Amino acid sequence: MIGWCKKQIISFAAFLVFAQLSVLCFASPLISRDTIPCDTISCVTISCDSIPCEFRFADTIYPSVSLLKYQVDIFDTSDEGTPSSFSDLYSDAPGIFTFRGNAFREAPFVGHIDGRPDTISVDWVFTTGYDGRPTNYGVWGGGTGWSGQPLYVHWPDSIVQRFRNESHALTKAFSSEEIIVGSLASRIYFIDYATGDSSRRSLPTDNTIKGTISLDPTLNGNLYVGQGIPCKRPFGALTFNLFKHARTHFFPQDRNAWRSWGAYDSSPIRVGNFLFRPGENGTLYKFLILGDTLRLHSTLRFKKPSSSKAAGMEASMAFYQNRGFVSDNHGNILCFNLVTMQPIWCYNNHDDSDGSPVLAIEEGRPYLYSACQVDKQGSAGTCYFVKLDAEDGSLVWQQTFSCRRAYFEGKTFDGGQFATSLKGLGNCDSLIFTNIVTNSKVNGKGKTGLYGDFVAISRKDGRIHYRTTLKHYAWSSPVALLNDDGEMFIFTADTKGRIYLIDALTGKILYDSKIGDNFESSPIVIDNHIILGSRGRKIYKLTIK
Repeated sequence: MIGWCKKQIISFAAFLVFAQLSVLCFASPLISRDTIPCDTISCVTISCDSIPCEFRFADTIYPSVSLLKYQVDIFDTSDEGTPSSFSDLYSDAPGIFTFRGNAFREAPFVGHIDGRPDTISVDWVFTTGYDGRPTNYGVWGGGTGWSGQPLYVHWPDSIVQRFRNESHALTKAFSSEEIIVGSLASRIYFIDYATGDSSRRSLPTDNTIKGTISLDPTLNGNLYVGQGIPCKRPFGALTFNLFKHARTHFFPQDRNAWRSWGAYDSSPIRVGNFLFRPGENGTLYKFLILGDTLRLHSTLRFKKPSSSKAAGMEASMAFYQNRGFVSDNHGNILCFNLVTMQPIWCYNNHDDSDGSPVLAIEEGRPYLYSACQVDKQGSAGTCYFVKLDAEDGSLVWQQTFSCRRAYFEGKTFDGGQFATSLKGLGNCDSLIFTNIVTNSKVNGKGKTGLYGDFVAISRKDGRIHYRTTLKHYAWSSPVALLNDDGEMFIFTADTKGRIYLIDALTGKILYDSKIGDNFESSPIVIDNHIILGSRGRKIYKLTIK
């Protein structure tokens, strides 16, 4: 057991020493950043015996960690840092409470459809406000941006009654089923699922929200929100309590971060009694949840030794057992220990990765799927779609896609993957699906344009099952529907306001139509209904038949 009060930066030489230890712990002052006397932290070895799973991670730190320069700081020595549970709290939540629905980021809420669908209709349209304040990054307006996924919750009767007794913000349209969405209009909106009417007064967030907000799965009323663009200062991350309909915690821009950009597009996730929040400042934050507020417990800062600053994390973190998985803007795919915040392994996937890593258990063993953009590579390059062994970060297979950067109306559009992949189900259980921005010539003809492909890939060996060219490129993540025969169908949307219904097995487009302006955001699916936000101030409820 080793304890420090002074900040430590772990070099490769130090790593070789510490890798021999089964457990690593790091301690820092609670408040002061100076070297002062403080207690060391009792190290805790995690036992997987209490985790109901066949696979057990070994207590190993892998040599790939030498790819990183990193620093772990402990701020709260009153708690040893072991989550009260490593179970997926989102799997039992009555709704879709975080980006892609669960700890694996695999969109487990699957819609149901009768027969073979061929029609999509609009049930209702909710219009957000508009934020016209100029920023250094333009005017962001309203609606939703990337990743901008709505949340869906079916409140239990006891919680509905508590809201009626305690909240001053409910409208006449409030009911047990709500849609909650963070907006580019710098507000949180609450929408009655059935009617599309406002179910509560909106909450001001001061700054634009681009990413996906996260609702606490324990139903304590906490809503975790990350600001995306600084329209004003201060700028950071927020917690609201819905029973009070008020902000209860604010975490400002971190002056000690290794990157100065203080946005939080990543959707935070709860593990036991802790909230993990990746930041675009190159820092992974671990907060102790104390009722309707948070207390910073520890941080992990990391970067490539050759980089002058850290890379931001826009992807949302996945976790399994006592390990977390996240990717960043420099191509690092990182596995770390949820107790000690110690890196376990690192994989270099070449370029910026904004799509969230997806975990899958296959034949009792965990694997990780991730892909990158064509950003740091220049005007043309390769999107690397990889399958990794989640235990040690080793490459299982790699598929590549030629992509390029496009220039249109004075703006730059990078290629590669911006969506998060979708694991196949039913008759497509052997496949994984994603949207790839190619910006290439369609069918080898015409000028280079803002195009993209919807792709099905074999989970076994990485071979391409099919590529279906869309009419525009897509950042939105696909979602799944199954019929009673186990046939899988996929809904996806593109950045030109067009929606698609695809036969997942063949790649045939069964329906497409332009209904909006720009669907950067990812949708959710409930039964045969879709909730989807757009850059054009509109939130849609659709029905697939």
